[in-house]
Amino acid sequence: MDILLHICCGPCLIYPFNRLKDQGFAISGFYYNPNIYPPVEYERRLEGVKVLSQEFLLEVEYPEYRELEFLQAVCPQENLPVSERCVICWSLRLRKTAKHAKQKGFSAFSTTLLVSPYQNHELLKQAGEQISREIGIDFYYEDFRSGFKQAQVEARNRGIYRQKYCGCQYSMQP
Repeated sequence: MDILLHICCGPCLIYPFNRLKDQGFAISGFYYNPNIYPPVEYERRLEGVKVLSQEFLLEVEYPEYRELEFLQAVCPQENLPVSERCVICWSLRLRKTAKHAKQKGFSAFSTTLLVSPYQNHELLKQAGEQISREIGIDFYYEDFRSGFKQAQVEARNRGIYRQKYCGCQYSMQP
């Protein structure tokens, strides 16, 4: 089965990529993250994805960085609880990934966000499944969290940038 994998950053790519490859998936990547702030942070994460994509022989598409897309999605709901803002952010990125996957003829889409122990997996899974129904393409869910720590060690050993926050300006705040 061929799958379009939304990639949030290099360290989070390592385990899901290896796991999906071991299961026989034909994987392509999609680095769409208008939520990342500031732009220099976006570039640092982008560089990590590019290094790993070359190492993994992974074809990745890189849509233009448009922070305004994220801000337009979340700013009208400025006073939302963090979990609801995250759902808007995930949905923005997963919807674009799903639309691209369907347009390019992929069988399914998924996301490296599923490796993070810091994400609400139930809400993330629900968002992916909802978008799957809307767009008409399968959402592949797997709980990749068991590989998070090892992937962080591998990223450090490879010299891949490891960020200290989720990505958006809201996650920078204590």
